[in-house]
Amino acid sequence: MSTDTAVQPRGQVNDRQTPVISVRNLWKVFGPNAERVPSSTELAGLSRRELRERARCTAAVREVSFDVAPGEVFVVMGLSGSGKSTLVRCLTRLIEPTAGEVVFEGEDILRADKKRLRELRRRKFSMVFQHFGLLPYRTVVDNVGYGLEIRGAGRAERIRRATEVIELVGLDGYEQAYPDQLSGGMQQRVGLARALAGDPDVLFFDEPFSALDPLIRRDMQNEVIRLHRQVGKTMVFITHDLSEALKLGDRILLMRDGNVVQAGTGDELVGAPADDYVRDFVQDVPRADVLTLRWIMRPSRDADQLDGPQLGPGVIVRDAVRTVLAADRPVRVVENGELLGVVGHEEVLNIVAGTQAGA
Repeated sequence: MSTDTAVQPRGQVNDRQTPVISVRNLWKVFGPNAERVPSSTELAGLSRRELRERARCTAAVREVSFDVAPGEVFVVMGLSGSGKSTLVRCLTRLIEPTAGEVVFEGEDILRADKKRLRELRRRKFSMVFQHFGLLPYRTVVDNVGYGLEIRGAGRAERIRRATEVIELVGLDGYEQAYPDQLSGGMQQRVGLARALAGDPDVLFFDEPFSALDPLIRRDMQNEVIRLHRQVGKTMVFITHDLSEALKLGDRILLMRDGNVVQAGTGDELVGAPADDYVRDFVQDVPRADVLTLRWIMRPSRDADQLDGPQLGPGVIVRDAVRTVLAADRPVRVVENGELLGVVGHEEVLNIVAGTQAGA
């Protein structure tokens, strides 16, 4: 992270911080008399298929709860139909939830009237969608400044701020270009700049890169990581792609049929899957690229206490391989001056060789 922004290291969210977003028992039910479902123990306990047959309703989001910490990249992922996109739209009330709470910076936005909701959308959070939604007859600089125009900002202020964020996303020199003169990746950068222009507290991304070519998609993922390090914004990112989730997320919430299956850091999902569904979901992930030394260290013995290399428990196995294999004794895993365990050749090679896959 940039030195001038107080942001938690990736994967190390401070649980003692007051959440920016706190979601409790959130439901979104589509169908007649949808409000009956969350309040009925019988209906709420039905499977998706049974609920359709019995009540002609579909529960897209079922009793979902989670917190998002300041400066965190929180990823919601799942396959098509899992409820992830409905969930993020409920967080901004683009879709009205059926029941539950969405507390944003201490305010339950489900109680906000239309005027307050417009204010929140203009000043507190922004969304980046898969479809860029750029205005075709406006230049890049005018597209980026559009939200500020809606706020009532003068043209000079809009141009100044738009120019700043255009440079931030790497599009300086294209201020006077039109959307149809840009590639898909460049158009998405314009969408990202537009979201940043209003200096929101939270950015919501709804599968923004899924329509892009693989190489452009990778570049945009790297761009999100770079921007997060530079500006430190809280981000909620929706994706169906596990590799994207693992690359971007400080924590990941995995959904299935509207339910939360597991929430945790990437190494927690890979190292300790909650059930067979999660285990199958992550089975092809290269474990050395995700697991940290905390997952493979063993208790130290007296002979391991000798001076030698030491690494932190959050170091990814892949990044520790050279240090561990070059050492003539086990590497000590140390945090805040405390010896937590040790890692030797055997522990590292087992992971690298995949012999512990699925363990």
